[in-house]
Amino acid sequence: MRRLAERAAALAPAPTAADFEARARARLHFDLPDRWAEFDLAAGGDHALDGRAFFTGTPRRAAVLVGIVTHHPVPTVLLTTRLASLRQHSGQVAFPGGKIDPEDASPLAAALREAEEEVGLARDAVTPLGYLDPYLTGTGFIVMPAVALIAPPLRLAVNPLEVADAFEVPLPFLMDPGNHRREARHVAGRDRHFYAMTHGERTVWGATAGMLRNLYERLYG
Repeated sequence: MRRLAERAAALAPAPTAADFEARARARLHFDLPDRWAEFDLAAGGDHALDGRAFFTGTPRRAAVLVGIVTHHPVPTVLLTTRLASLRQHSGQVAFPGGKIDPEDASPLAAALREAEEEVGLARDAVTPLGYLDPYLTGTGFIVMPAVALIAPPLRLAVNPLEVADAFEVPLPFLMDPGNHRREARHVAGRDRHFYAMTHGERTVWGATAGMLRNLYERLYG
């Protein structure tokens, strides 16, 4: 059944910004009563394709901004490449975001703060739409993805201490299940399975690809 649904989705018209916004407002979480407390750590994350968790300790809370840039006619998704010198997730493609600080009023506030610090994204260019489910990473973060629209043109200032570059990938490409590969790597004596999406010379994989897959399943699957 899933393969049939994915084939049908692949033949559907490419998502526009207006269509994306309508689906997001209808299908994402708007309020956050305490999504952390009710979240089952076995429900979703890097381990979802394996059926068991790689991380079993107390996760650290983080948030990312899944930003849809409302270009017409083809919207894009804002992504970054992390510096190769960083201690965690070095050199990987990622959403703007990071750990939630005590002074952050919400995961959205943390995601906006991090996006401003990492790529200079102005908060008044962002229209929040809602949250995906939390995502548990294999490195011990429980991430709240905040989905939002970003008004073009983008005026970014990349922080050279954290980010190698910022770039955009067409939303229709990332929401096409035909572009979602399942891959595996042998880590610590076992295979770890994950999604990967390659556009041009860039490959999105791991937690970021997993969250994009979750976005597809929530809005278009």
